[in-house]
Amino acid sequence: MECPLLVWMLSCNREMTPDEYDRCYRTMQTCVPHANVEYAPQSIDSCAKMVSYMLPLLMMRHRRIPRSKWRDNITSHGKRWIEQDTDSAMNPTHRLRAMIGYHLAYDRSLVGMVMTQGRQREVINIGLGIKLLNPPPVTTAITAYVESQYHKLTPLEVSFVSPREHAEDVALRRLLILIALKSAYLSAIGQPIGFDYSRLEFDFPNSKASGDGHDLLGWEFRIWQSNLGVIRGGTRVDETYQCACAFFRGTEDTKFIWQKEAKELESWVQFLNIDQLINVLPKLTD
Repeated sequence: MECPLLVWMLSCNREMTPDEYDRCYRTMQTCVPHANVEYAPQSIDSCAKMVSYMLPLLMMRHRRIPRSKWRDNITSHGKRWIEQDTDSAMNPTHRLRAMIGYHLAYDRSLVGMVMTQGRQREVINIGLGIKLLNPPPVTTAITAYVESQYHKLTPLEVSFVSPREHAEDVALRRLLILIALKSAYLSAIGQPIGFDYSRLEFDFPNSKASGDGHDLLGWEFRIWQSNLGVIRGGTRVDETYQCACAFFRGTEDTKFIWQKEAKELESWVQFLNIDQLINVLPKLTD
C-alpha cells in the first residue's frame, strides 16, 4: 500500500498559563466530545493529554478543511479515522481514498500524532509510541529500572538490554526502543491496555518481529529520537524521547526504518510547539 506516513510532534516547551489551559480545555470540550481529560491546569499529564486530542483539529485546520466538513469515527477495536465531506461530484475512487487513519500518543512534554490517508481499511492499523529517554524517567538506579522491566521482554530481548552486559545508557535506550515499538504495534491493532508485552518479540538487529511466535509480516516500523528544550519552573531542561511508529502495509516482509539523519526525518515528521497551537486556537472551531 502506498500510503505516505506523516507525524506531527508538538512540544509542550513551556507551561501553559491558567487562561491558556482554560481556553484549550473549552475548545477540546466543544470540538472533541469523546475526550476524557481531568481539568487540572497544574498537571503536565493533563496538559499533554488535552493537547493530544487537539492535534487532529490542528491538522485539519492546516489542510484548510472546516470543522463542519469532517467527522471523527471509531472502529469496534477503538481505532480512530477521519472521514471528509468531499465534493459530491468528486470521483468515487478518490472519495474512498480520502480517509485519514491516525493515532495519538504522549509522554511528559512531547505529544505526537501519526497519520496516513487512503481507503479506510488501509489506514486504520497505525500506531505511535513515545518514551522519555533523557533525563532518565526514573529516580532509582538505571540498572534497577531496566531489570524491573524484564517482565515485558522475551529472553532474547533481555539479552539486548541487560545492563550487566551493556553500558547503562545503551541498555536504557534499547529498552525504551522495545517498549515504544510494542506500544506502537499494540495501538495499531487496537489492543486494550493490559496486553502482555512479552508475547511480542522485536529482534531489531535482524529486522524481525513476532507475536506469540508468529512473524509479523506486512508491518513497517520506524524508529527515531526527538530532542526538546523545555522550560520548567523558569529553568531550561533538555529532553530526549525515543519514538516509534507501526503501520500495516500488507507486504510479504517486515521492515524496520531507522531515521537518524535530520534531513530524512524532516521529510515526514513535523515539529510544532505550544505557542503555535495557542495562536490558532480561536480558529479551530471554525
